[in-house]
Amino acid sequence: MDQFVLNWIFIGASFALYIGIAIWARAGSTSEFYAAGRGVHPVLNGMATGADWMSAASFISMAGLIAFVGYDNSTFLMGWTGGYVLLALMLAPYLRKFGKFTVPEFIGDRFYSPTARLVAVICLIVASITYVIGQMTGVGVAFGRFLEVSNTTGLLIGAAVVFAYAVFGGMKGVTYTQVAQYVVLITAYTIPAIFISLELTGNPIPGLGLFGTEVSSGEPLLMKLDQLVTELGFAEYTTRNSDTLNMVLFTLSLMIGTAGLPHVIMRFFTVPTVAAARWSAGWALVFIALLYLTAPAVGAMARLNITNQFWPDGPQGEAVSVETIANDPDYNWMATWQKTGLLGWEDLNGDGKIQYYNDKSPDMQARAEANGWVGNELTKFDRDILVLANPEIANLPGWVIGLVAAGGLAAALSTAAGLLLAISSAVSHDLMKGQLTPNMSEANELLSARVAMAVAIAVATYLGLNPPGFAAQTVALAFGIAAASIFPALMMGIFSKRVNNTGAVAGMLVGLIVTVVYIFLHKGWFFIPGTNSYTDAAPLLFGIKSTSFGVIGAILNFATAILVSNATEEPPAEIQELVESVRIPRGAGAAAADH
Repeated sequence: MDQFVLNWIFIGASFALYIGIAIWARAGSTSEFYAAGRGVHPVLNGMATGADWMSAASFISMAGLIAFVGYDNSTFLMGWTGGYVLLALMLAPYLRKFGKFTVPEFIGDRFYSPTARLVAVICLIVASITYVIGQMTGVGVAFGRFLEVSNTTGLLIGAAVVFAYAVFGGMKGVTYTQVAQYVVLITAYTIPAIFISLELTGNPIPGLGLFGTEVSSGEPLLMKLDQLVTELGFAEYTTRNSDTLNMVLFTLSLMIGTAGLPHVIMRFFTVPTVAAARWSAGWALVFIALLYLTAPAVGAMARLNITNQFWPDGPQGEAVSVETIANDPDYNWMATWQKTGLLGWEDLNGDGKIQYYNDKSPDMQARAEANGWVGNELTKFDRDILVLANPEIANLPGWVIGLVAAGGLAAALSTAAGLLLAISSAVSHDLMKGQLTPNMSEANELLSARVAMAVAIAVATYLGLNPPGFAAQTVALAFGIAAASIFPALMMGIFSKRVNNTGAVAGMLVGLIVTVVYIFLHKGWFFIPGTNSYTDAAPLLFGIKSTSFGVIGAILNFATAILVSNATEEPPAEIQELVESVRIPRGAGAAAADH
């Protein structure tokens, strides 16, 4: 069967499943729209959280970034996993016990201030919109390849699908859709990895194969990969090459940003009790680990396969010829991905071969000059295509390629839906009903939520056409914003009785403004290309990159909130009692039962 038809079968069947579930689980009340009626089983909620969490950044982009950088980009794994543990232990149970629908609602009530709630809404929208840009980027990449359309057309199709099941289903529809999406994405991620691990190492468990021996050479796989990439002038794959400061700050930024992401926190509002929130967090960590333990193997094995294809006789031999790329079925993936504009190569010196090497390396420049090479002829390899192209690079069966297509889209669309739901909830429940029109009926609140989500989809789609980086890099910026603005307010709201409304508002504003301005200075104002004053290669402050700045914003947020609070009046006694009651681990509390 033709590959294009296979792709349509897998993608079409998965989309029909998602939309069918959304229709079956359509939200009929605000409780169902915002919190799925608080009746989701912990195991199912764990699966839905896993799908919500493992976005295009995790499924599509992370392994690609690891593959082309190596050890340094393991920070994505460490930061995201550590952050989820922090969220599960330090925030989720207490927020569930408080019993509100949204993060801004908690902040508004805890800091007894409509202004604090409004500022939290702004922080949430800025972080979520930045995050969803990365998801729409992944949607465009996946659709562009597997439906053989442009990235722009792919974005529009993906936006329409999200609109269909998220706008009408709300949290209830999104939750059960995400359970199905988790099954699709984890199957799609692990099956190709098992095939490739067996092919390269003879071990069916990719994580173990990564540290095993390559069948063809008899050498340890990672040692073989180190040898190949260093002979081509690239940095050693298994060694840290970046500066320690940015590595530590970036990991911390991802960690506390994870614990401050509203769309993930909202998942813990959907279970019936505090105990269920703890159990669902544990199950989510298990489901997330299945992908995260596989990602390093996917990245390393893909990098090895790609390098071997461009240098079939090894780096000291001859590079692959243009004729081989054009006529050998093993290289069909290159022509297919070239059509998307995300992969490119050019015979710059006219020798009939495509030399792939690091043309910035002094050693390789000397070798290039001796051999008449004029530069790296693999002119473009978008990191976001690696996981999706991996089955084709390894020449796996067509059904595996179709399955990966469905999995990639499931990952991007599941998180996009969760983010859009967080945005719409903030606008309708916290801004419209909480601030502007408190007497709004439930029907009108539901309508405003759906309108807000539709607008958010349109904005995210537009911004997704010109993202500020690869999917995972764009998402890292969103984590930095959440780390600097929302996380400190949640932590101080739960664990400090002294921080008051004035301090919380001042802290959130300082953290948000400083971090967003720093990002815009490096990535362009409102992410408009060409408007940046600095680059991450030449940062503004002490060598700190924009993706690592979130933790600095968080420190400023904490410091500002504590200083201002200590200089102003203490919170009222009833608020201090509320904080104390939230931290006592007994039941769901009266407040939770009221919602």
